[in-house]
Amino acid sequence: MTDTAEPTPRSDHDSPWKEALEGYFPEFLALLFPRIHAGIDWSLGYRFLDKELQQIVRDADVGRRYADKLVGLHRLDGQPAWVLVHVEVQGEPETAFAERMFVYNHKIRDAHGVPVASLAVLADTDPRFRPEHYHDDLWGCAVDFRFPMVKLIDWDTPERWPALEASDNPFALVVMAQIRAKATKDAETRKAWKFRLIRLMYDRGYARKDILELFRVIDWMIRLPGTLEDSFLQELYTYEESKQMPYVTSAERAGIKKGYRQGEADLLLWQIENKFGADSAEALRERIESADNDSLRRWSVRILTADTADALFR
Repeated sequence: MTDTAEPTPRSDHDSPWKEALEGYFPEFLALLFPRIHAGIDWSLGYRFLDKELQQIVRDADVGRRYADKLVGLHRLDGQPAWVLVHVEVQGEPETAFAERMFVYNHKIRDAHGVPVASLAVLADTDPRFRPEHYHDDLWGCAVDFRFPMVKLIDWDTPERWPALEASDNPFALVVMAQIRAKATKDAETRKAWKFRLIRLMYDRGYARKDILELFRVIDWMIRLPGTLEDSFLQELYTYEESKQMPYVTSAERAGIKKGYRQGEADLLLWQIENKFGADSAEALRERIESADNDSLRRWSVRILTADTADALFR
């Protein structure tokens, strides 16, 4: 019997979304925003503009940012365009969300003079939180900004979920993992879903590279208590042997764990830089990057109320 008192590690949703968007951006658009995907000339390629995004929105004081990605690409008519993807993964609605979408869109367009499409992906579990536009009006001077929005839990229905499981789009696995991570609290059920999603990759015959990348994302999103994680891995190894596909080896697993810890460290350093300044983040970089997962999680909670960087470690 599983020890129900054993805590489930805090799920990380920011890092896996960033990695998934970078690895499967065309597939992301094809699944969640098919109309936009159809209007892009993919033969001309695309590039991520994270540095430009950081510079543009650095001074925008409109709430927390999560897995924001800025991508440069070309429309079918050959004209350049930028796509701003904002993934909202917090559990509660945020009143400033629509305003932030407007501010970022305006700042990017103003700085570079290119058309910008701002896309919202809401991964929270509140069915009422559905921001799709920002409106402001003063004495007849009005702003009405609208943006495409996808609510992931809309897929969690008997009518739509089977389409995700049957989809040959690899990004469907990311969406399913996010939904199950947010909606499933029971550890045994989380383990069953994690194994089911991993099996789908093998059953679809994905290449080893894709299996490892998607495994990393799913593993980041769906965390398990230690004993259940060990049980899950043993079942996975047994299944791999039966399929003669020993992909997720012990070495790969160690690399995935290292990558997860680095993701948490990077996120905490970003929080410190935004709250206490770049000098504080640089001074603490070595200590944070060498810390274990438990310490990183503890400090990530403390930074929400800490008045100084030193208060993180008290």
